[in-house]
Amino acid sequence: MEANNIEITTDITKSLTSFLENNSYSSIALLCDENTYELCLPKIIDCLPEHWLIQIESGEENKNIDTCQQIWMALTEGGFDRSALLINLGGGVISDMGGFAASTYKRGIDFINIPTTLLSQVDASVGGKLGIDFSHFKNHIGLFNEPEMIFIDSVFFDTLPDREIRSGFAEVIKHGLIADRFYWESIADINLKTKNWNTVVESSVEIKKKVVKADPFEAGLRKILNFGHTIGHGIESTYLNAPEGRLLHGEAIAKGMICEAYLSTKKTGLSQNELDSISQYLLKIFGHGKIEENYFENIIELIYQDKKNKGKVINSSLLTKIGECAVNIPIGEPDIVDSLFYYNNLHKAIK
Repeated sequence: MEANNIEITTDITKSLTSFLENNSYSSIALLCDENTYELCLPKIIDCLPEHWLIQIESGEENKNIDTCQQIWMALTEGGFDRSALLINLGGGVISDMGGFAASTYKRGIDFINIPTTLLSQVDASVGGKLGIDFSHFKNHIGLFNEPEMIFIDSVFFDTLPDREIRSGFAEVIKHGLIADRFYWESIADINLKTKNWNTVVESSVEIKKKVVKADPFEAGLRKILNFGHTIGHGIESTYLNAPEGRLLHGEAIAKGMICEAYLSTKKTGLSQNELDSISQYLLKIFGHGKIEENYFENIIELIYQDKKNKGKVINSSLLTKIGECAVNIPIGEPDIVDSLFYYNNLHKAIK
């Protein structure tokens, strides 16, 4: 599948070779972390021309201005001019931060994304959102800018642990919940150990691409993609330095989707039966981990920094029914606390 700047391929080396042969760049740099250097770079190294390798440390905790300075310094020391190209090889952190660094270096150089995780293929690399975290606030500093190309190939999935696949699947579930009931129903029996992800990835990319095309700068419709993220991002950021260990993005968003589905029954008419269906399915995939009450205050503080907010009003995206979503729905601190208690009490419902 190829549409605009997205190409889903089963031969990444052929696709990348064709792109590089048909575009002229003064210099090429490749951004990776220690994991993609070891596991993913060997899959494309033979088709790369002479290039400058920039390796950073993996993890959301390194998605910050300090790492950007490392990237900018490497480009500067390599003598990269505005006709250069940056290839981002990795997951969501690499896609977001690499694109941000490229877009701000000398007011912008070209970049392409080669997302290597399910999460980054169906979400982070698509849509032109770029950014870094700041003072524990997710994606607090950033901009919109599209890569020249996004090359998507599930060949990289054999390098991923099961936990990473499951994390990415949260965004697949979200796409069905906000935009396509049939898609939601079709993924209900999917085996997360499947070797045939192309159909799933293509369907999710198509959903996101349509939404982004209709609202490229998140003025309205695109906000539906934030379902589960208002509360989910607060949970994710809170757990970055928690003694229990950090949560992967999809793990936090799964909790957030349960909380926001609960609020959807209070605010936008989601039925109790659909809430039960959503909650039970997400628990089946992700299990249940109690959110300690002493974290609630910090979660709420972080939610007040959500980019959808207007003034002191917390705006959320909530479901009207499975397959449809409403945006700019105000929620208050009592709503958030109520939803977190709802999530915590679900452990009694696990069978």
